[in-house]
Amino acid sequence: MTDEQRLFIGGSWVEPDGGHYEVVDPATEGVVGLAPEASRDQVLAAAAAAREAFGSWSRTSPSERAAILERAADIIQRNLVPYAELAQAESGATTGTARGMQVGVGAARFRRYAKGALEPVEEALVPQINEAGPFGKAAVMGALAVRQPVGVVTCITSYNNPWANPAGKIAPALAMGNTVVVKPAPQDPLSVYRMAEALESAGAPPGVVNVVSGSRAEVGEAAVESGDVDMISFTGSTAVGQRIAEVCGRDMKRQLMELGGKGAAIVFDDADVASAVRGIGTTFSFYSGQICTAPTRVLAQRAVYDRVVDQLAGYAGYLRVGDPRAEGTVVGPVITAAHRDRVESYVELGRKEGARVVAGGERPAYDTGFYVAPTLLADCTNDMRVAREEIFGPVVVVIPFDEEEEGVALANDSDYGLIDYVWSGDVARAFRVARSLRAGGVGVNTVGRNMEAPFGGFKKSGVGRDVGSYALHAYSEVQAIVWPG
Repeated sequence: MTDEQRLFIGGSWVEPDGGHYEVVDPATEGVVGLAPEASRDQVLAAAAAAREAFGSWSRTSPSERAAILERAADIIQRNLVPYAELAQAESGATTGTARGMQVGVGAARFRRYAKGALEPVEEALVPQINEAGPFGKAAVMGALAVRQPVGVVTCITSYNNPWANPAGKIAPALAMGNTVVVKPAPQDPLSVYRMAEALESAGAPPGVVNVVSGSRAEVGEAAVESGDVDMISFTGSTAVGQRIAEVCGRDMKRQLMELGGKGAAIVFDDADVASAVRGIGTTFSFYSGQICTAPTRVLAQRAVYDRVVDQLAGYAGYLRVGDPRAEGTVVGPVITAAHRDRVESYVELGRKEGARVVAGGERPAYDTGFYVAPTLLADCTNDMRVAREEIFGPVVVVIPFDEEEEGVALANDSDYGLIDYVWSGDVARAFRVARSLRAGGVGVNTVGRNMEAPFGGFKKSGVGRDVGSYALHAYSEVQAIVWPG
């Protein structure tokens, strides 16, 4: 593909002021396509178009919004294969991941929030009896809590999933009556323009959805700073999230932040070790380790520590690294050469810090592509940088502990708190420990997800919750209406 993609602003496809830049396939290093470089003025124009469209869109009936989201889901589903091929070329995902977890989940999220648009937004509150006083006569006061759309939402999306992540922002925001400005990750923005095309074909009015991309920081900055924007929904690094939060704080803008993670997986001595290893191994290698929910910090109780290390090393050896289009590939490339170098630098840092490289640690022998071998670092301590900083690659560290209290303390001794995991044959202990962990989510004997459960982090892992109906709440303000009975 060498087509020059245009921006989508106010219902029109617009030539970018800044020209185009190349989107590179992480597996082949070939050019996937040419992405538009928006100017600051074009980003502000997109926000202004969203502001203009907000009034009429917020007054549309829930059934009308639901119908548009449902039609968009149908269009995405019909184009699953070509959309997945594009997503794979942009992100380096394996074929199964691109079809199922990227485009497939994207379509499912539009379908979920088509139903979400029809969920009640009013909640009747218990009447209150007020005695006569300075504010009037005695009365029984009725009240409603009503969820209203926030306004214009800037959605800044992550590179690890160019379908599910944007869909998880755009669909609930639109379902609640908001309008959006989408700033996709610079590494794989082309898929998001296909999503915009689907929404346009589904009947989304001009200005309701706007997409502006760019490789320069000024594009994202303008999308955050615009006076027409009421809320920022961001998925990405904690460092960038902190800078966005500073701007939001100055203008009192609403925030939904899904940031970094350094998930702890506590494996107790009564755990099913094989099950724990399967869960940890599958998750830390998923998206080539570029996933914030991965249990990249394994805390193994001393009695099973050696078994956990040995079995994880064996599991890592079965994870086939290579061409994501080839059958049987489990681990494809990371997103860029720079990111590959960053991940490799952490492995070398782990060696210098005293970690033992049990598996991986060497660059796979491919002439092209940004590949990193799944790497296991054992004999780590919780004060090592490889145990404290998010690497965002297929690297996991293993730390021993003795007693339950020590394991919980080690898990909580982190700047992050997105998702932790507990493996134990004692269900009472597993749930007791889960309640003690300072994390937004805890998996008990599983790495599976319930897609109606709230998702978000404690500490530097984020602000707010989304997924399921919680996303509808995240993209709404609560208004109280009170009257005398």
